[in-house]
Amino acid sequence: MKYVIALGSNLGDRQSILTHAIDSIKLIAEVIAVSSFYDTNPVGGPDQPNYLNGVVIVNSEKLPEELLKLLQEIENSAGRTREIKWGARTLDLDLISAGEIHIDTEFLTLPHPRAHERAFVLQPWIEIEPGGAIVGRGQITDLLAALGSQE
Repeated sequence: MKYVIALGSNLGDRQSILTHAIDSIKLIAEVIAVSSFYDTNPVGGPDQPNYLNGVVIVNSEKLPEELLKLLQEIENSAGRTREIKWGARTLDLDLISAGEIHIDTEFLTLPHPRAHERAFVLQPWIEIEPGGAIVGRGQITDLLAALGSQE
């Protein structure tokens, strides 16, 4: 199954942390495409440094919940803590979509409920999959264009 994973870091050596995260993802899934990294302003939460964001597309036979658990283990190994909601973090790995699957549980919501509102997800995703779409939301090119018109 094709998965889209968003990566972000705004503490420490952001580029090295994201590069290491991608290397770790390669150990648990087949990485198909990796975007460039984008320096972005934080969205929501407390005052904090800018993020470095990117997107990877992978293939995996793992169930979404299983893949998310493995991604959280990668976050933890990078020193991720969760004291402050939307606070600064060494590594953030978000499962954005899993094929055509819709999931809404306490543990996981797919597609990601705010991905369609986040340029820092859509821009790197367009770079590696211009024809990509978020199930139930539409083409990522249209979603990013709509965000631009709201500014």
